[in-house]
Amino acid sequence: MTEQNTGGQPESGKVALVTGGSRGIGYGIAEALVARGDRVCITGRNADALEEAVERLGSDRAMGIAGKAHDLEHQAAAVDAVMEAYGRVDHLVNNAGTNPVFGPMAELDLGIARKVFETNVISALGFAQRTWAAWQQEHGGAIVNVASIAGLSASPFIGAYGMSKAAMINLTQQLAHEFAPAVRVNAVAPAVVKTKFAATLYEGREEEAAARYPMGRLGAPSDVAGAAAFLTSGEAAWITGQTLTVDGGLFLNAGVE
Repeated sequence: MTEQNTGGQPESGKVALVTGGSRGIGYGIAEALVARGDRVCITGRNADALEEAVERLGSDRAMGIAGKAHDLEHQAAAVDAVMEAYGRVDHLVNNAGTNPVFGPMAELDLGIARKVFETNVISALGFAQRTWAAWQQEHGGAIVNVASIAGLSASPFIGAYGMSKAAMINLTQQLAHEFAPAVRVNAVAPAVVKTKFAATLYEGREEEAAARYPMGRLGAPSDVAGAAAFLTSGEAAWITGQTLTVDGGLFLNAGVE
């Protein structure tokens, strides 16, 4: 079953699973989906933060499942809980990610590199496999992977993170090919967004950091949320395998003195 263009009408009756959804970009995406009429399940490591996020989203429209994204049992429990509570899982947003190291690749701890890939890439594949098997293979749907502009070019001092996001972009293309036509798979690639996760990239020098962007500011979670919501909607029914750069025009300055 494939989606059709809804002509801009609000979604209704759809269910989304958003990993890493208790704060930042993930929460912003969950909020956008709830606002258009979807029900959502958000995941995250901190049970208290999840509970607070669900309260803000509305307990009648949202639920939370605590756990680590790379944990196979957590992946199974989250998808099972969504199916039990809502009876379907139309959309998957793979937002959970980590970036625990800052420094040159020559000094990168390989154990940390493996952790980054487990959380940022392998977990996304695991969740995609489970939502595919539980609902999407038979009924259709959409997957959005949250990548990064760090996966599109060299990013000094966050190389492991950039490598993982490059892999996420390729994973998006692979799944789009294999899951078509039932499921559309796309990615968003944000630049720096003002969240706790990215704070080390702009705290104490936000004005300087924002000056690099033609739009004159850093991103907000809502900027990415709007793009992700669009890619899960019927209005994007003929879009798959794409990575949408959400960067405030930053790449326009590449190579410009």
